[in-house]
Amino acid sequence: MPGLYFHIPFCHRACTYCDFHFSTSLRTKERVVAAMRKELAVRSQEIGGCSWGSIYFGGGTPSLLSAHELGLLLHEAREVAPVDGGAEITLEANPDDVTAEALEAWRSIGITRVSLGIQSFREERLRWMNRSHNAVQSLRAIDLVATAGFTSWTIDLIYGLPGMTVAEWDEQLSIALAHGMPHLSAYCLTVEPRTALHKQVATGHVVPAGDAEQAEEFEHGIGKLASAGLVQYEISNFGREGHFAKHNTSYWQGVPYLGIGPSAHSYNGAQRRWNVANNVRYADGVERGTAYWEEETLTDNQRINERVLTGLRTMWGVELEPLGEGFRKANEAVVQRYLALKELEMRNGRLILTPKGKNFADRIASDLFLPAE
Repeated sequence: MPGLYFHIPFCHRACTYCDFHFSTSLRTKERVVAAMRKELAVRSQEIGGCSWGSIYFGGGTPSLLSAHELGLLLHEAREVAPVDGGAEITLEANPDDVTAEALEAWRSIGITRVSLGIQSFREERLRWMNRSHNAVQSLRAIDLVATAGFTSWTIDLIYGLPGMTVAEWDEQLSIALAHGMPHLSAYCLTVEPRTALHKQVATGHVVPAGDAEQAEEFEHGIGKLASAGLVQYEISNFGREGHFAKHNTSYWQGVPYLGIGPSAHSYNGAQRRWNVANNVRYADGVERGTAYWEEETLTDNQRINERVLTGLRTMWGVELEPLGEGFRKANEAVVQRYLALKELEMRNGRLILTPKGKNFADRIASDLFLPAE
């Protein structure tokens, strides 16, 4: 069953590290929501009679939309295709948008899972990130979500921050675990072009954490979360049994998905499509029926490489049989080398990263890539 992704391109403010498409002005909000509904209706034939296996509101900050606006998008989704009975419907939310009334409204329109963008429980870190919430709001939001009756919920935290120590990262994880969260996404800070953080690093105002420090925090987090009963089912994602993210897991396993909204990406198994990352140009294109997207047809090798890149990051690894004899022959020596280094293991016909190999996931995947055709 395909997934559906709504990109909500609005934020309270620009975080220092973020390179996603968003606007801090809400002037185009109603127009963009209307265009998203129309885009979904126009593209309904792409679903091919399937049901939605998952729906995800990402961004941006989806919790900036009213429950009515979110409900309109969900209504359109249900008009286009049935929603599977066990479908996961996730809403990303900023802690400062979370109230008991908002949570009740989100549940009433069908949201089953809330993802809280906590990032840090330290006040000075939140100010440095230019987040719109504070530490008190983070804790209050967690308490409210935990008791609101959702099927699941999750929080995001960032490690590898400038000057961060293992002790600070341990403190952050301890606070999260004390609140009993069933799922956690732990992301390593990266310096992306065209961000405030990139400028701060380039001008010498910020010294980024080194690879060794980030690796130490990564390994510490894995051990601490495992001892608390959370399974690392993907490099950056940890969950208790029954709480793995269905939507993102579908991505990693190559399931097709439809992306709606400015800058949203789609994948149908053979082609990738991405919408223009500009709210006005997106709305203009949808309203006029002119092209507001680009697309590419993937070669066989590109499809295999993407399967390797995403699958290798998960606890299930990559099944070799579907990749074909050509892949196995081309990579026989590479696989043997990583098996000898104990960074890969072979289990039931699958290549799986070892704990040691998780530190080098992208490098290992890149070494397994087939050449461009």
